[in-house]
Amino acid sequence: MRKIAIYGKGGVGKSTTTQNTVAGLVDMGRKVMVVGCDSKADSTRLLLGGLHQKIVLDTLRKEEDVNLEDFRKEGWGKTLCVESGGPEPGVGCTGRGVLTSIGLLEQLGAYDEEVRLDYTFYDGLGNVVCGGFVMPIREGKAQEVYIITSGEIMAMYATNNICRSIQKYASIGSIRLGGLICNSRNVDQQDNVIQALAEQLGTQMIYSMPRNNMVQRAEFYSKTVIAYAPECQQAQHYRNLAKAIDQNTNFVIPKSMSNDQLEKLLAKFWLFD
Repeated sequence: MRKIAIYGKGGVGKSTTTQNTVAGLVDMGRKVMVVGCDSKADSTRLLLGGLHQKIVLDTLRKEEDVNLEDFRKEGWGKTLCVESGGPEPGVGCTGRGVLTSIGLLEQLGAYDEEVRLDYTFYDGLGNVVCGGFVMPIREGKAQEVYIITSGEIMAMYATNNICRSIQKYASIGSIRLGGLICNSRNVDQQDNVIQALAEQLGTQMIYSMPRNNMVQRAEFYSKTVIAYAPECQQAQHYRNLAKAIDQNTNFVIPKSMSNDQLEKLLAKFWLFD
């Protein structure tokens, strides 16, 4: 089983990209579990057809004897969906909730061989300064990382910062970076600058996902694009991304840059008059 963590700046489209990619993997016949690692508990909404999920921490607070079925739901294409949730605002760390949730999944046999999972996806926090965002890789729960980014400056700053964390924890575990995924914002020279960023980090831009209103239409109906409009062009793009991840063998310890180095790289593409 491959355990994958998805990271990126808040608002860059991590949860949407993750769920649509999972739908692409399911379309290929893969068995997938998605574990949401954000207190918003919206990492499985498109697979479940809405926000109907019981979160792990709420279940633990209310029930003494807990079973997998209490918080793990079956979604589109027989995906398995879990939301770790988080503590009440101002009273705890989301990272502790993530670690508790993953530990409980292990204890209750969610990863056992008889479940026959091909993939587990951890949809990470967007706040890269919160200790909770790094939990799946710090604790060795994930082996692969993909970073969702765009041509926006702050998204690329976040990408570089995430690579610093991967570098730190790669020395004490098996975590590796599988590549950058461009989630398009129609920025000037977007693919060129992200390709250059990937090369500087020692990795690859594994796919560039075009911007398409079909994504928003599908989200309105709480569906992935593949479930909503399986024959459309955007659905095929998500299948292509799923295939690229499924076939990927290029895993590296990234080489993060200083902020000055990053700004000099961006200036090569965006030196405006």
